[in-house]
Amino acid sequence: MPLSRRMLLLSFAPTIAACTRTGSDQSSPSFVSSQSVADPRYPALYGEPFPIAALDTRRIRPELLRQSVPYRTSEVIGTIIVDPLERYLYLVQENGMALRYGVGVGREGLEWSGRAVIARKAAWPRWTPTANMIAREPERNARWAGGMPGGPENPLGARALYLYRDGVDTMYRLHGTSEPESIGEAVSSGCIRLFNHDIIDLHRRTPLQTEVLVLGRQSVQSA
Repeated sequence: MPLSRRMLLLSFAPTIAACTRTGSDQSSPSFVSSQSVADPRYPALYGEPFPIAALDTRRIRPELLRQSVPYRTSEVIGTIIVDPLERYLYLVQENGMALRYGVGVGREGLEWSGRAVIARKAAWPRWTPTANMIAREPERNARWAGGMPGGPENPLGARALYLYRDGVDTMYRLHGTSEPESIGEAVSSGCIRLFNHDIIDLHRRTPLQTEVLVLGRQSVQSA
């Protein structure tokens, strides 16, 4: 094959992007180059401090992808409603609709419910494991007792929204993840995790002091 033709073909070959996560194989089948992903909601993102590869939505259950859905609620437009048991987060919109995101739920995500506001937002936040997390998984978490800098392997992912009630940190977070395959699942630790693409989208749409309602077991059953 002539050299010029070979170079032309190579220039169009897709580049496979890898996603890293703490304590696991660094390759992930959930991420591929943007050239092979048709879904415009989850392209490769290059304007971030750490590039985010495109999400191969063919490997994700369709109901977990970001989408507008009918949603009846008395909450005002702009309110975030978290349903940990159903593994969804809703951003209330007008005309009886909501933007729905699939989430993964850690133990801490099931231990608190009620109303709060987003009092702090962070991009590529620093993560510090709680004492309970260290006790449960010391091999994985003890070395980060002083905090892990933001980055691709950070469990909080690309963004974090911090919930406060009456001016006090609830220790409940809405955040991204370095483990995209965990979305839609119950996980060992953490609060409410979203795909990095989705937490970036929610972070952009959500101003400080946004109202958040986290449903508990009783409120879900009575809804």
